[in-house]
Amino acid sequence: MAAKIVQIPVILNIEEIKSKIRAVDWQQIQNLLEVANPLISAQAVYEVCYINEKFEDAVIIDGVRFSSQVLRRNLDRVGKVFPYVVTIGARLEEEAKKCTDLLEQYYLDNIGNIALIKARKHLEEHLHSSFALACLSYMSPGSLLDWPLEEQKPLFSLLKSAEKLIGVCLTENLLMIPRKSVSGIFFPTEVTFFSCQLCRREKCEWRKAQYNEDLVKQYKLPG
Repeated sequence: MAAKIVQIPVILNIEEIKSKIRAVDWQQIQNLLEVANPLISAQAVYEVCYINEKFEDAVIIDGVRFSSQVLRRNLDRVGKVFPYVVTIGARLEEEAKKCTDLLEQYYLDNIGNIALIKARKHLEEHLHSSFALACLSYMSPGSLLDWPLEEQKPLFSLLKSAEKLIGVCLTENLLMIPRKSVSGIFFPTEVTFFSCQLCRREKCEWRKAQYNEDLVKQYKLPG
């Protein structure tokens, strides 16, 4: 199946920002939002892919091997998955780089992060409605030691059209350009899975779920 592109309308408001960052001067944040919103150009590309084989700690998706015990377990009862790349483009990042005020640069960077998360959520909702899926979860290369950043290479081999369709490429250093981009695999689940549940890192402002030691044992990961 050909890759599908999704144009994503993302307009941030001050309340969304307040829930994620700390600031003293909220008028400054409002002013920065007025600069940032027109620079956000959110898009996504995804593929509908099928699982060919399942091994103990790996899975073959459309002929491409992915090595991860956690991903393999999450796909235990799954036949169809949705590899994706989401980006908000490069213009907001370029604007942040021009800032001589480091605090403003920090705020614009975080506004970009919030916009990117909102864009991925929009893609998730699009997949829900397009494929009549009750519950979706996702994993991203580099989010866990079990699925390292090197797995971006096989992921982008499934998403060969990402650069042509939405302008996102993978560098030799495994970084996505534009930098405000995220990639991963959405998959149907009965219970929502978050990689955060398997991560011990305590001070993370983007944590979506608490560390779950019982879940770590279920996945047979090192404690």
